[in-house]
Amino acid sequence: MGQAHVFHIDPNTKKNWVPTSKHAVTVSYFYDSTRNVYRIISLDGSKAIINSTITPNMTFTKTSQKFGQWADSRANTVYGLGFSSEHHLSKFAEKFQEFKEAARLAKEKSQEKMELTSTPSQELAGGDIQSPLTPESINGTDDERVMPEVTQNSEPRAEPTQNALPFTHSSTISKHWEAELATLKGNNAKLTAALLESTANVKQWKQQLAAYQEEAERLHKRVTELECVSSQANAVHTHKTELNQTIQELESMLKKKEEEIERLKQETNSARELQAQRDFLTQKLKEVEIRIKDLEGQLSDLEQRLEKSQNEQEAIRNNLKTLLEILDGKIFELTELRDTMAKLIECS
Repeated sequence: MGQAHVFHIDPNTKKNWVPTSKHAVTVSYFYDSTRNVYRIISLDGSKAIINSTITPNMTFTKTSQKFGQWADSRANTVYGLGFSSEHHLSKFAEKFQEFKEAARLAKEKSQEKMELTSTPSQELAGGDIQSPLTPESINGTDDERVMPEVTQNSEPRAEPTQNALPFTHSSTISKHWEAELATLKGNNAKLTAALLESTANVKQWKQQLAAYQEEAERLHKRVTELECVSSQANAVHTHKTELNQTIQELESMLKKKEEEIERLKQETNSARELQAQRDFLTQKLKEVEIRIKDLEGQLSDLEQRLEKSQNEQEAIRNNLKTLLEILDGKIFELTELRDTMAKLIECS
């Protein structure tokens, strides 16, 4: 939100600027969740002097150091904003570009949904079905290329800061966290499956290791028995060498299994960290949703207050009109009375 002097182009000349506010007013960016569009809103008291839907075809042009403009074909006009400094103008232009990109993405997603929805219907009906126009598709005609010349003398002085509404920012954060949460859920499922499989393999490896150890002990005893037989010394030596090689192979296999168990432990710890991070993001997402609902309630209350104020003004106008009619009648009666008295005086 920020402060700026608001102008619109003269519809007759298409060159001169007409001020719509006597002083600097608040200009805000707003996300309309019901229509999935982004808007620029500005109120002067209870009157909406800017209600412009941002489309991908719009362009914000800096015509001077402190003045910028954009064309809105839907409203059939060109809006102009005057700022107190070049810095404020640059910030507004950056935000305009950011929300323009967001509007482009929203439009693409909306078109994809409509294409997916309309394809089955087209195949069944055997004909073409036209998708309805979105708010974004209405904007973006040749009117947006109107570039009226504005001199330095026409720049109003105000102090704007172009920050988007918290509601829009919260919605962007919510989408980011939802994507992060979906990724974490997928990784967590994979790690859980790998952990279960590894746990089963560890049990099997432990059983094999116990069997290998029993076999090694049995072989050691057999070697001892064979060494006691002097008549079979050479055969025992050869067999002992083979048994030692087998033991070395078993020890090497055991070492590899231990390394595998250590790696699985590390993966388990990583899965726990991801679970904790997912819980944290879930909590943050809930807080953002609560904030969004609160902002929606505030917006609804503001709209109700605006409507009530307009109704009250209309009632005041009607009352004034009635009083004027009564006053006209009284004046007419007094006029007739004066004329009558004048005639009586003349006659006397």
